[in-house]
Amino acid sequence: MNSRQPAPPARTVPVVVLSGFLGSGKTTVLNHLLAHRAGTRIGVVVNDFGSIEIDAMSVAGQVGDSMVSLGGGCLCCAVDGSELDAYLEKLAAPVHRIDVIVIEASGLAEPQEMVRMLVANENPAVRYGGLVQVVDAAEFDATRAAHPETDRHLAVADLVVLNKTDRVDAAERARVEGELAALCAPGIPVVGAEHGRIDPELLFDRRPWSRTRGQLSFEDLLAEAAEHEHTDGQDHHGHLHAAYEAVEFTSHGALSPRRLIDFLDRRPAGLYRIKGFVWFGVPGHQERYEVHSVGRFLSFAPGPWARGEPRRTQLVLIGSALDGPGLLCELADCEEADPRNTPPESMWGVLRYVDRAGDTAAGDTAYADAADTDAGPEGNSGPGE
Repeated sequence: MNSRQPAPPARTVPVVVLSGFLGSGKTTVLNHLLAHRAGTRIGVVVNDFGSIEIDAMSVAGQVGDSMVSLGGGCLCCAVDGSELDAYLEKLAAPVHRIDVIVIEASGLAEPQEMVRMLVANENPAVRYGGLVQVVDAAEFDATRAAHPETDRHLAVADLVVLNKTDRVDAAERARVEGELAALCAPGIPVVGAEHGRIDPELLFDRRPWSRTRGQLSFEDLLAEAAEHEHTDGQDHHGHLHAAYEAVEFTSHGALSPRRLIDFLDRRPAGLYRIKGFVWFGVPGHQERYEVHSVGRFLSFAPGPWARGEPRRTQLVLIGSALDGPGLLCELADCEEADPRNTPPESMWGVLRYVDRAGDTAAGDTAYADAADTDAGPEGNSGPGE
C-alpha cells in the first residue's frame, strides 16, 4: 500500500536588517550578537560589501571587502546591492546550515528600499525578519539635523535600539524616548542599550551551545569567556536576561483567528518579540501556523503537523515590564470552543501576514494595517487552496 506523507515544511532563513546612521553603533550591536549567539549559526552581509558565515570570525567590522574562505566552502567577497539576492541565496543554502542572516546596512542606506527588496525576494529559502534601527542617544538631535531622513527611517522600523544610554542622564534619555515614540509607528518598542548590548533572543532563537571535541573552536572560546564572566562572583542584575522576561502560553484548544489578530494589534510597547505555533482548526486551514514578530513586524507561516503531534498552540512572549497574568488572560480569551463552526473568512486577517514566495503583494502585507482584518488578502488564496 502506498501512502504519501505531507512534505516537510521548506526551511526558511529569516533575514534581519540592522540599520542606523554612521556612528550609531550598528557594528557594535552586530558584534555583540555574534559574540552571544550561543549555538546559532549567523550569516552576515556587512555594509553591502560582503557576506560570511560566522563560524570563523566574530568581528563583523573586519569583514570589509576582503575575501574569506571557510571550511564549508562559503566565500565572501566584494558585492553591491544588485548582488544581494545572489549572496542571500548562497548563505541560505542548506550546506551552510545558517539559522539567521543579519544585514548591516550602510550608514547612508535607505532601509525601506532594502525591506522592499527582501519582501519581494522570490527565493523561498529566505524570509524577511524585521528592521532594527539603531539610534545614538547622545547624538540624536545632531543626527536628525544632519540627516533629516532619520524621521523616515524611524517610521518604518520594527524595533529601535537606543544605544549609548550611558552617555546621557535620565532626563535626556526620557526626552529622546518621547521623541522616538512620536516618530515611530504606534507601539514600536524602544530598547535601551549600552555599548550595543541587547539580548539576541529579541531578534532570533539561540541554539544550546555544546563544546566541540578536540581543539577549541572560536565558539568554545567565546562561550568559556561568557561562562567565566557569569561566575566571577558578581550579581546578575547587570546581565541582559535581567532586563527582559518571557511569558509562555500553551493551549490545547484552537484559537480564534480574529481575536488573536486583535490581541496582536493591541500588543503593548514593552512586548518586543513573539514566537511559536498556533492552531486555528478552521475548516480548510488545519495547518500548524508558525508565528514570528519583532516589534510591529508580524508573519505567519503555515506548515504540516508532524505525525502524532498534538494540535495545540505554544507561544513565547518576550519583553520588559510585561503584565504576564494579563497577557495570559487575553490569550486565553482567544480560545475557540468549536473551530469547526468558524467561517473560513475569519482567517483573512491571518492570511494578510502569510508571505508567499514570489508574491510581492503578499509580502507587503507584513506591514498591513492589522485593524483592517475584514478585507480578504487581495490576490491570495489560503494555504492548500
